[in-house]
Amino acid sequence: MKIVIIDYGAGNIQSIKFAIKRLGFEAVLSSNEAEIKAADKVIFPGVGEASSAMRMLRQSKLDLLIPTLKQPVLGICLGMQLMCDKSEEGDTNGLGIFEAPVIKFNNSVKVPQIGWNQISDLSSPLFKNIKELEYVYLVHSYYVAECEQTIATSEYGVKYSTALKKDNFYGVQFHPEKSSNAGEQILKNFLEL
Repeated sequence: MKIVIIDYGAGNIQSIKFAIKRLGFEAVLSSNEAEIKAADKVIFPGVGEASSAMRMLRQSKLDLLIPTLKQPVLGICLGMQLMCDKSEEGDTNGLGIFEAPVIKFNNSVKVPQIGWNQISDLSSPLFKNIKELEYVYLVHSYYVAECEQTIATSEYGVKYSTALKKDNFYGVQFHPEKSSNAGEQILKNFLEL
């Protein structure tokens, strides 16, 4: 199986690579269009700030490539947020894969949300063998409200989407590569889709 992690300068790529290696697979880092298109599975990571990450995607023309991919694609953290229409972070236009805006948590909660939180309303093969209220690891100040494409939720002052799906595109707000056994199972499920 050919697994490509999209390399655009805004990802915690090593921990994802190690997590995939623990599952018995190798992942390649690439920003090459032909290599990404030829992959069986694509992982779209993201750490940092939305507007600068989108700028890097535009510079490498990956903003045009990603929405056209036909194989399973998994956006992680900021990667998921960039797959949405728009983000309040830096007033950024995203890739428009998920029809949902990314919103800043209000002042009633401490931001960023850092640490373990429970996921529920699990409704996708991505969560095979994951139980309701399983804990995953999150670090974020912005969130996607519940919407038509929500396949898992969490609560942090407000109930929000911790995972989205549309066609072959999946997004998770949490970091599966840092979410212990549950995260490993979710990555394994993605690789088996």
